[in-house]
Amino acid sequence: MTQAFEAMPKALGHIRVLDLSRVLAGPWCSQNLADLGADVIKIERPGVGDDTRAWGPPYAKDADGNDTTEAAYYLAANRGKRSVTVDIASADGQALIRELVLHADVVLENYKVGQLKRYGLDYDALKAIKPDLVYCSVTGFGQDGPYAHRAGYDFLIQGMGGLMSVTGERDDLPGGGPQKAGVALTDLMTGMYATVAVLAALTHRDRSGQGQHIDMALLDTQVAMLANVGSNYLNSGKAPKRWGNAHANIVPYQTFACADGHIIVATGNDGQYQKFVEVGERPELATDARFATNPQRVKHRDVLVPILAEMVRTRTRDQWIAQLEAVGVPCGPINDIGEVFDNPQVKARGIAVEMDHPAAGKVKLVRSPMKLSVTPAEAALPPPLLGQHTDEVLREVLGRSEAQIATLRANGVL
Repeated sequence: MTQAFEAMPKALGHIRVLDLSRVLAGPWCSQNLADLGADVIKIERPGVGDDTRAWGPPYAKDADGNDTTEAAYYLAANRGKRSVTVDIASADGQALIRELVLHADVVLENYKVGQLKRYGLDYDALKAIKPDLVYCSVTGFGQDGPYAHRAGYDFLIQGMGGLMSVTGERDDLPGGGPQKAGVALTDLMTGMYATVAVLAALTHRDRSGQGQHIDMALLDTQVAMLANVGSNYLNSGKAPKRWGNAHANIVPYQTFACADGHIIVATGNDGQYQKFVEVGERPELATDARFATNPQRVKHRDVLVPILAEMVRTRTRDQWIAQLEAVGVPCGPINDIGEVFDNPQVKARGIAVEMDHPAAGKVKLVRSPMKLSVTPAEAALPPPLLGQHTDEVLREVLGRSEAQIATLRANGVL
């Protein structure tokens, strides 16, 4: 491996991942593995690369403030990797991938079901040459079932998988109706589950010598991450509905508009509720029989919540937060993204980082939230330029000469 990977022992410093995935779910998995020290070789289409390279603006800017070709979207999911361009539609390109597989522990791909079989790069074909290979496929609907051959996208799966049925304002209120989450939660969670599955498969391989095929589906993940909402339905037979920023079983447990912004108030018990209304100079709302206990507040929420909303609107966000925190009522602001990165806790944790970049000079990224005391999760490399490491990997891993690499490039393989 390169000097960057040898500098400090890493949890996955002994692992090499051949990453044939693109966009978000697959790259999120391989970025997690890279953060933990794996040598991730990102295989990209010559001249084009990962789709998200063009998903801008915004783009990373160079020292003069001009846009580079590196979209911020792409930067978010590809740190720590080495980029190699290979035309896998060509016979020579397929041969290169198979040769790289012999030097890899993991193959990660998110092609449509059956597409890589045409190229001899499916699990069965690669297992034949490397039996202990861990091969992870990420698709919209999985490798089998009536929807297996459909294309799957995060937005579509949020709808099909039930998340949008419980996300958004109540249908009977202004702005009511289904809403998708503001980030691609299904893609991200699939990437996270895929990371766990890959690590589990590697542990099994290390103990048994046996590889395996991991079948990850966005729809499976979305249904699984319904968690208690899904369990509630299975055990009651009643489909949950949207509550917006309110809670089905606790009142008040929601957002409120202040004089200058919004806050979240989350009263988990009657004592916290009592302190909330006392701070708001409305103590009678704690003794009123309709509101004294949570079951009664839930029953009479349509009466109580408008009263509380008027109470909260009389003060600023910071005034409410200071006064409620002082008496132990759980509360917090609804920050915009700028306020998030300016938050003292976020700064203290060092979540935003700056890395050297060959085109932009410096790029700002969000580091991994995994904090390990002995083998910290730290990306050794910035998100790569398209094909930046092609020659390096072919020389280092496959022992190709400069002349051989030049011939492959002249033939359009690289």
